[in-house]
Amino acid sequence: MNQIIAQAPGRINIIGEHTDYNDGFVLPAAIDKKTTFTLWKNTTNSQVNIKSINYKENHQFDLKEFEPIHDGWQNYIIGVVKELEVLGANIVGFDGEFIGDIPIGAGMSSSAALECSLAFGLNELFDLGLDKWQLIKASQLAEHNFVGMQCGIMDQFASMMGKENHVMLLDCRSLEYEYYPLDLQEYEFVLLNSHVIHSLADSEYNKRRQECQEGISILQNSNAAIKSLRDVTIQQLNQSKIVLPSLIYNRCRHVISENQRVQDAVESLLNKDFNQLGKLMYASHFSLKDQYEVSCKEIDFLVTQTQDNKNVLGSRMMGGGFGGCTLNIVKKTSTEEFIEKMFHTYKKQFNLQLTPY
Repeated sequence: MNQIIAQAPGRINIIGEHTDYNDGFVLPAAIDKKTTFTLWKNTTNSQVNIKSINYKENHQFDLKEFEPIHDGWQNYIIGVVKELEVLGANIVGFDGEFIGDIPIGAGMSSSAALECSLAFGLNELFDLGLDKWQLIKASQLAEHNFVGMQCGIMDQFASMMGKENHVMLLDCRSLEYEYYPLDLQEYEFVLLNSHVIHSLADSEYNKRRQECQEGISILQNSNAAIKSLRDVTIQQLNQSKIVLPSLIYNRCRHVISENQRVQDAVESLLNKDFNQLGKLMYASHFSLKDQYEVSCKEIDFLVTQTQDNKNVLGSRMMGGGFGGCTLNIVKKTSTEEFIEKMFHTYKKQFNLQLTPY
């Protein structure tokens, strides 16, 4: 095979934010927006030439000697190639170009789609024989080691394993997962892209991970069996409240309660109890806002504006935080009216435009 076209989707996450890197549960679903990578072998042994159609930029590097650059999409490419080589992949010179329609910075995992489309494509182009979990983990490690983002595994998993009209309950500790049909009947999910991208998102993300680890270290003093926040109940956390700094307590409380909300959300979907699902989404948002402190005024505004709307069952911020999208459960017959009202209200408040999906 000399050329291949590989596609990987973005994702939404119904509920379960900042739980994946704490060995918790998440409930993502792949979406119909994607990154498409066209790859072909060239006549060199080690030269790689990649073009980003969206960015109108090119990048070249040599497989014999390469390392992360200061910043940019190039690190995702370099990182994936390197992590595949760590797994024993024999990759020689190739060229490629990619294009995507996943909004950048909206919390829909455009980066994971880029990584997974490249990893999947290279696996086929060079007949590497790697399985999907190896490709998922290589893509995740590309972010850790080349981008500097200590992300969990949810985004790459959702992109690689998505199934049409289904959500996926993933146990981020055991990596066991189940598909559940998604049928919201008279309701649908509506994303509202705030077009707010705060530069502190990446650094704060890594900081939250460190804060969770600090909480684990303190909790282990009284219970050596605790390996992650997955092992801690709310009751155990409250019993240790006196020895936990208030900020660390809040971070831990969000993760522990969010894990329970994910499991409750699955029950709500199975029981077609969309009112309960909406309540869980609101609870998730305000936990992310007040306890994990990863929201922002624009996103909080979009969520609170829905609370008195009888045609909206739930709303929350989605993604790492500090901008991006809100995820809303909206009555299908009212979607157009909902979008129009939110568009004008948001524009008036912040002089920013919303993009709905």
